Amino acid sequence: MMLIEETAVPPAALPLAEFKTHLRLGTGFTDDDIQDALLESFLRAAVSAIEARTGKILIERSFSWTLTLWRDVDGQTLPVAPIRAITSLTLRNRADEEEVVDPGHYRLEPDTQRPVIRPSGAVLPAIPLGGTAEIGFVAGMAADWAGLPADLGQAVLLLATHYYENRNETALGGGCMPFGVTSLIERYRIVRLFGGGATR
Repeated sequence: MMLIEETAVPPAALPLAEFKTHLRLGTGFTDDDIQDALLESFLRAAVSAIEARTGKILIERSFSWTLTLWRDVDGQTLPVAPIRAITSLTLRNRADEEEVVDPGHYRLEPDTQRPVIRPSGAVLPAIPLGGTAEIGFVAGMAADWAGLPADLGQAVLLLATHYYENRNETALGGGCMPFGVTSLIERYRIVRLFGGGATR
């Protein structure tokens, strides 16, 4: 299975001004924007880390997910949440010939934790032997920064600040995340269990 981010978070959707205020950086100087690219990179890193930890997409964008078999032909759980819309379902055989499935043959079952693509009939369309199914979808909690829940927005700023303040530190362990951030995102996390189940 492979999840690909087809569109990136647009720069305008990132809270650059709020981040500068949070860092208490000086303003009113001619070189106010000298660190903008660096600050944006830390914001993007913080968004990515929180999305990876929670399984929730924060800012709305497009994705494609490729898989070789359905876990359940009655309905396939999608890899992230929340899903705004399924935009396409394409089947490819081993010769890379594709068939675009009519949207009338499937539907989205929305869920804040485990959204599912369901068949409109009995089962999902069969994936060709040795082939793949590619699901295109739009996911995100909000179209822009202002629409995010306050706790997630604060978590992004705290984590981006942590990255900024420790940008020259090489001794931090992998997956290091400040306690304040983990406590803010805890209620959004999905705990994955053996056997493919999941719960909060």
